[in-house]
Amino acid sequence: MSEITKSVLSLKSLLTSAKTVEADYPGFPGFKLNLSFLSREDLVKIRKKATSTSYKKGSPVETLNDELFLQLYTQGSVKGWSGLKLEYVEKLAPVDLTGQDLENTLEYSDENALFLMKQSNDFDSFISETVTDLSNFPSANGKK
Repeated sequence: MSEITKSVLSLKSLLTSAKTVEADYPGFPGFKLNLSFLSREDLVKIRKKATSTSYKKGSPVETLNDELFLQLYTQGSVKGWSGLKLEYVEKLAPVDLTGQDLENTLEYSDENALFLMKQSNDFDSFISETVTDLSNFPSANGKK
């Protein structure tokens, strides 16, 4: 009998570096976010970049820079949006929209996304829950 050699499939060879999805923000019709999945490895990398080590009496002390962590986390997870009307912004964050047309939209920028993450618990929670749950990101063959 001839021996049939099966090659062992490596999980590492199947992993993808990025999965993105367009997600509807609940309760705000037309507000869609482009979000990127953050794996545990991605989160660890972000945390490492935002952590500094100092020494106190010869012992290492790690300090997490919360501002930098949130900035890197937001840049890694929020890739864009459309349909964010000013009337929605008013419901998400403390803003003064006196004299503004509430039907106008707020364009995506890293700065605007970071502001919403800092100022809106609802927005922050939605992003965090969505980008760490792989079931929100369909597979390449279209199946969830």
